[in-house]
Amino acid sequence: MKILLVNKFLYPKGGAETYVFKLGETLQKMGHEVEYFGLENEKNIVRNNAGSYVSHMDFGEGIKKNLKAPLRIIYSSEARKKIRSVLDSFQPDVVHFNNIQFHLTPSIILETEKYKKDTGKSVRIIYTAHDYQLICPSHGLFDTEIRVCEKCLGGNYMNCLKTKCMKNSRIKSLLATADAYFWKISRAYSCIDKIICPSFFMKSKLDTQKRFSDKTVVIHNFIEPVTFAETKKENYVLEFGHLSRDKGTVTLLEAAKRMPDIRFVFAGYGEAENEIRKVKNAEYVGFKTGDELKKLIARAAVSVYPSECYENCPFSVIESQMYGTPVIGSKTGGIPELIREGETGLLFEPGNADELEKNLRLLLENPERLSEYTSNCKNVSFETAETYYEKLIRIYGE
Repeated sequence: MKILLVNKFLYPKGGAETYVFKLGETLQKMGHEVEYFGLENEKNIVRNNAGSYVSHMDFGEGIKKNLKAPLRIIYSSEARKKIRSVLDSFQPDVVHFNNIQFHLTPSIILETEKYKKDTGKSVRIIYTAHDYQLICPSHGLFDTEIRVCEKCLGGNYMNCLKTKCMKNSRIKSLLATADAYFWKISRAYSCIDKIICPSFFMKSKLDTQKRFSDKTVVIHNFIEPVTFAETKKENYVLEFGHLSRDKGTVTLLEAAKRMPDIRFVFAGYGEAENEIRKVKNAEYVGFKTGDELKKLIARAAVSVYPSECYENCPFSVIESQMYGTPVIGSKTGGIPELIREGETGLLFEPGNADELEKNLRLLLENPERLSEYTSNCKNVSFETAETYYEKLIRIYGE
């Protein structure tokens, strides 16, 4: 089977890219042919034989400096043309879309449908929902104050413009609103055969709109199983990934200030870096990957995922437990689906520094309980590449 994996970024950047690359490796391992389509970038680590990619456009320059940006954010003729050359060259059996909004746009779904009609070829169109873009113009289901917001769930996207949800900008929110309405009216999403939701929570939100409810299916993100090796634990608390207010980093820092004898380590990137440096017992170690990150996770006493927005299926929560580190996570989005509360971790109300501190002390000041939770992580199980493949291939072949 030939599978075309589509994602705007074709180099390591975030969770969606981790998923795409691991999925591609798994499919190739199982004997399938895989090619990729996305933005052109010198950092790309995957390719297609047609050598066709969409030119990168920096939307951060602002509309005054980049007059083509508004139209291209909503609809990209270039992306349609470029993906068609890949479709004609590769002739895939499955086109699996991931993060495509704004840079590639759903116009490429329309071109894939057109390719099917032009060639008479049966092609499955699959979409993995890594965020809430299908139902929320600003992607995250939160407002400018980083508060959970579900005003647009019913399809009235004018709420995005009214509250300036897109980065607190009237112009950007107008474009996001226009984009949401354009693709609501368009038939692009009706061309999708199945939408893969990495959490039951994600599915519950997409199912609020009838146009998606008969297409959604849940498969949690997968991770390669690791051979559990005993690692000497160190007395520090770890947060890794995107470090920002919406990810709850500020709330964790508040708890850290109340626990001056405990070392708090932060690895990753984000606008909260400066706030971290202001806290005496907090240490920012930069962006880590590979073995360096694995060791940082495995040696931590506790990992914290304090997000204050609707998370989907965060790899950080999965990876922490896989490397034998209990997780204290916020009770939001798909996070509770990944933690066996009272066994491999604890949950707290998002944004509640008091409850977070209480949970941290509950583990750090009770060595026996912490040891029990750590031991329980040895028996935790998540989707592996093999189990994920078995479920996915049925979707591909339907």
